[in-house]
Amino acid sequence: MAESAEERTLGQVGHRILFENDRVRIWQMCLEPGESSDFHEHTLDYVMCFVEGESIDADFDNGKSIRIPVEPGTAMFVPAGNREVAVNRSNVRFREILIELKES
Repeated sequence: MAESAEERTLGQVGHRILFENDRVRIWQMCLEPGESSDFHEHTLDYVMCFVEGESIDADFDNGKSIRIPVEPGTAMFVPAGNREVAVNRSNVRFREILIELKES
């Protein structure tokens, strides 16, 4: 029997923390074609800074999926509140720097 979204174990937002202080936590994520991140929850607002890739899909715990076009050198703000898996369904590597904005 498949786990429900409530029963799924939450993993890390990114692959590696590059920096953290009382105001921000900065992650790196790299997904090769066909790879997925951990199922994770964004409890903080964050900024995605795209380094490499064509697109990244976000598969949400409610079954919805969106494709985000990636243009290296750009960034986008995302509010807290999503539980998802990032999936690289493109044919090229995806890399981003993700900046979580802590409450001050």
